[in-house]
Amino acid sequence: MRADLLFDDIAGLDEALAAVDGFDAVLVGGLLRPRTAQAGGLSGLADAVAGTPLASRVAEAAEKTSAGGGDEGHFVALAAARTALLGSVHDALVARVDEVTGRPVADPWAAAPDSGEERAGNLLVAARGWLCDLARTGWQGIDHELVGGAAPVVSAMLPDPALRRLATLLDGFAAELAACCPGASLERVPVRRWADLWARALLLTLPGAASGPAVGEVSGRLLPLGVDVQEHATAVQAQVHAVFEPADGGASRLVRASVSAPKPDTVVGAGLWQVLRPHMSLLTAVGEGRAVDLDAMPLTAEGDLLWDDARARAGEPADVFTSARVALPAAAAFAVSPLDRHPVRIAVPVLVEGYAVEGHGVEDAPDVAGGVVLDVAGCRLRVDTDRVPAAGPLTPQAVASSGACLGLLRWDAGEFLLQPLAVERTVRKKPVAVHAGAWAGGTSDKAGARAEKAATDAVVVLRERAGKLLRK
Repeated sequence: MRADLLFDDIAGLDEALAAVDGFDAVLVGGLLRPRTAQAGGLSGLADAVAGTPLASRVAEAAEKTSAGGGDEGHFVALAAARTALLGSVHDALVARVDEVTGRPVADPWAAAPDSGEERAGNLLVAARGWLCDLARTGWQGIDHELVGGAAPVVSAMLPDPALRRLATLLDGFAAELAACCPGASLERVPVRRWADLWARALLLTLPGAASGPAVGEVSGRLLPLGVDVQEHATAVQAQVHAVFEPADGGASRLVRASVSAPKPDTVVGAGLWQVLRPHMSLLTAVGEGRAVDLDAMPLTAEGDLLWDDARARAGEPADVFTSARVALPAAAAFAVSPLDRHPVRIAVPVLVEGYAVEGHGVEDAPDVAGGVVLDVAGCRLRVDTDRVPAAGPLTPQAVASSGACLGLLRWDAGEFLLQPLAVERTVRKKPVAVHAGAWAGGTSDKAGARAEKAATDAVVVLRERAGKLLRK
């Protein structure tokens, strides 16, 4: 791993992000009557895509919007330009990661054939209209009446599986906006996040944009690398990153398998596995350190396994760090669909070894109050300890006292970060692995067993109360 390359400048990266930031600032005040200072953000976006097929349409959209005459078509063009710029940033960063890791480069994206099915065009038009009203008003002008306009559109979309992706996005976006109303009283606006959600939702209202990637079936051996736990107050998702080795001897690939479930906000920590575990046998294999044999498992063109327990069988023991050292270097990633090309999506499994932990002596107890920074061949790689889940034995202290770290390489706020999935420590002169997903399938570890029992009691009580309410 050429860690030094992570810190070299990438040509054009800062300029592309500056153009995005300039446009995002315009959305704060709204596109109805942009002020003179805001017009620079619109022209900057147009200049940034001047050499692309979007040039003429975005230039027109920027000019009309600056004059207060922008319509839905103009706003869609601006959202497309913003998405294209962030897509170029994503591609540049991924190309740099490929150079750092030396892994095979992903094949170009191949769009799935159009199914020919007609979508509910009136609902897409209604959603687009609401999003354009938001853009005209700006984040500082939102109120409950404007935000509430999304509710009937979302309710009409949810029954249609083809529209559920957009409906879920609109529902979550509207909930965030409603929690911050009125916009005029906001002390801090999440400028980049709301602009991301707005642009993505607006492009998903275009015909064919919400269609999923092509899906095929694969058979072979799956070698889990680690679990990324993403928690919300009312939902949780566990995403397993793994190397897939095809049964036909083809090239190995990096894949993901996810399971999500709703939960009450009182279920936290090890209790998360209580709601996730019944839905996915892969979590048991991860907890036990086993490979999984797949038979005709659905796989999307983006590398996501559509997990079906009936098509999976637990295989032989498979040490995560052995898989990372032997199988991971030759595994290629799948291409990313155009609308998903965004820097926040980058999460590349890497193995980092032979580092020193900055500021932590071997003789001293690890102090991680200021964060963990790995010195990799003289380069400072910051560890994103905030992403370490409380649902496992992996802790920032374990990372600080480790000698090898398997994690996800991410990019945030202008720098690459490492999110640890597992670390290898030396205990009594023997290597000992600590995994974030070690408790996924149950555990005999004392700390894990105590947390599991407490979570079980909480879940039992909640199910009993829910049953009483349903009987009423």
